[in-house]
Amino acid sequence: MKVQLCEKSVEEYRKIIGDKVDEIKESAKNLTGLKVVNVNATAFGGGVAEILQNLVPLMRSVGIDAEWHAIEAPSDFFNITKKFHNTLQGASIEITDEEWKFYQSVCEKNKNIVDEKADIVVIHDPQPAAIKIFSKARAKWIWRCHIDLSTPNEAVWNKFSRYVENYDKLVFHLKEYFPKEMAGRCVAFPPSIDPLSEKNIHLDDEFSRKLLKTLGIDVNKPLITVVARFDPWKDLFSAIDVYRLVKKSIPEVQLAIVSAMASDDPEGWIFFEKVARYAGTDKDIFFCTNLNGVGNREVNAIQRMSTVALHTATREGFGLVISEALYKMVPVVARPVGGIKIQISHGKNGYLAWNVEDLAEFVRKLIEDEELRKTMGENGRKTVIEKFIITVNLANYIKLFNEVLR
Repeated sequence: MKVQLCEKSVEEYRKIIGDKVDEIKESAKNLTGLKVVNVNATAFGGGVAEILQNLVPLMRSVGIDAEWHAIEAPSDFFNITKKFHNTLQGASIEITDEEWKFYQSVCEKNKNIVDEKADIVVIHDPQPAAIKIFSKARAKWIWRCHIDLSTPNEAVWNKFSRYVENYDKLVFHLKEYFPKEMAGRCVAFPPSIDPLSEKNIHLDDEFSRKLLKTLGIDVNKPLITVVARFDPWKDLFSAIDVYRLVKKSIPEVQLAIVSAMASDDPEGWIFFEKVARYAGTDKDIFFCTNLNGVGNREVNAIQRMSTVALHTATREGFGLVISEALYKMVPVVARPVGGIKIQISHGKNGYLAWNVEDLAEFVRKLIEDEELRKTMGENGRKTVIEKFIITVNLANYIKLFNEVLR
């Protein structure tokens, strides 16, 4: 399925990054007319879809003939690829021979999603990875992995790796994710947020306050916000534990759990129910999802009105929600996993800690110290503009495309 995209120009970012716009255009001169096909699992829900929604139009704006396609697959396929996701991040789950065969058969059915005349194909994450072995496209192939591959389930990786072993380049968020046997073909650069997207564009405080009131959130009380999928790796149970510890000394504190139910994540419904039961009937815990009308603009408003952002994931490929909060000048308290470690500088734009008690203490400290929050918020925004916005990601892709063509 070809995803329809709105037009967007790199020139729109000049007010944020200045003359770096000219550097990006210059670096893309040799790529004019280059046909680049991006393929992922879904057109909606999750960080990859959000990135492509904004990145692909920017590729087009510098002369690249870029497209985005989402595969078509039944729910059983996504149940299997969710197992891939979890096991490649280290979980011990059995994947049967029949499931491997079914995965391959769906990828084979999607082989024509890639134009045979494509110059470069960028496959995102495990779901469409096997398409390459069936496609007739004589392109340069890039596998962009958005998950934490530092300690995979070896049995699963040994089988899965055959799907990506002949890719020209493999891209990860961090060098620590590189498979040793493929390290020579691996590249590391982070993903990005789009400061001009509906999820990150500036919103008036009055508008945001009104929006939060419609969700039942009291804008005059401190708000801890967690933005994460309902996924076992996000450990939302610990987020609730942190909130409960903070509430002992700050009784008026509230917790917003913000999420989108993605179409390629059937496991999400199960964990939504588990987390909701764990939260119980606490009137100060708010579940804000696309199921009750919370879209990108609402997420934006909730983040902007947050006192502190919290992230309790035990595994995280990168964690774009960290950059989203930092860009909005909201300090983040999180566990030091995956890409979170390169976004948060402990004591500068947030805090890093593993156990619930330490996380709660840092959250409490930030709620009680407005001046500290302001300083950390300013530092956080600077960090994101320098390293984690979409124009940096675009520049990295342009550099990669130039490399694979050479």
